[in-house]
Amino acid sequence: MQRFDWPRLIRFGLVTLRLEPDVFWALTPAELTLLAGQGQALSPLDRTALEALERAFPDDIGDHP
Repeated sequence: MQRFDWPRLIRFGLVTLRLEPDVFWALTPAELTLLAGQGQALSPLDRTALEALERAFPDDIGDHP
């Protein structure tokens, strides 16, 4: 299990990123790692993947006023 250097992470979040404490503490370790530039971000969707999502989760525009 990886140990976290909490003083360093807190300083990074509150001083470097200037996050409010409640925002900092609401972050997951994965989100904090990404903000620190050390994680792997997801690549953007390509057209095929986007169209597959649109088919799987169509917008229900129906007859709304």
